[in-house]
Amino acid sequence: MNMIEDLLGAQGNTVVQQLGQQFGLSESQASSALGALLPALAAGFQRNASSASGLEALIGALSEGGHQQYLDDVQVLGRPETVDDGNGILGHIFGTKDVSREVARRASVQTGVGTDILKQMLPVAAALMMGALAKRQFGGAPGQAGMAPQLGAPAAGGGLLDALAPMLDSNRDGSMVDDVIGMIGKFMGGR
Repeated sequence: MNMIEDLLGAQGNTVVQQLGQQFGLSESQASSALGALLPALAAGFQRNASSASGLEALIGALSEGGHQQYLDDVQVLGRPETVDDGNGILGHIFGTKDVSREVARRASVQTGVGTDILKQMLPVAAALMMGALAKRQFGGAPGQAGMAPQLGAPAAGGGLLDALAPMLDSNRDGSMVDDVIGMIGKFMGGR
């Protein structure tokens, strides 16, 4: 099961239900919106983690940020602090608001959900993605600040980049390089 399936099925689908209620969408629309936003977020995480400093910052954020709460208690998704945290995450992985806007615009074209709603949903989706990464890295144990995850050997099967790989290999050719390059090119170059 890849990370998108993990997020869409988290807590018996309550994440999708919560997002649907929060953003005035049906469960189908919320699921579709998340499915469209998460690959772009994963590509941003992957790009950011490909440098030593970006990877170090991501590992630090995962070990100290308390991001698992977003999967453990879906009620926190509606809090302003979640949006603030998500906007901070977006700033790190995309760099500019222009990229976030373009991600929302493209997801809108793909899903039919309004761009304004997707712009509001994007920080929450980023927080959820960090929650899923933290949960995978630390095996569900929150606040493991002393346990810095390793790229190849985290607590719960596969490294940090391995957690992103299945969702980034969209054409299932065994290599995510072509897919990531394509996604990054679309979201960063096609503005």
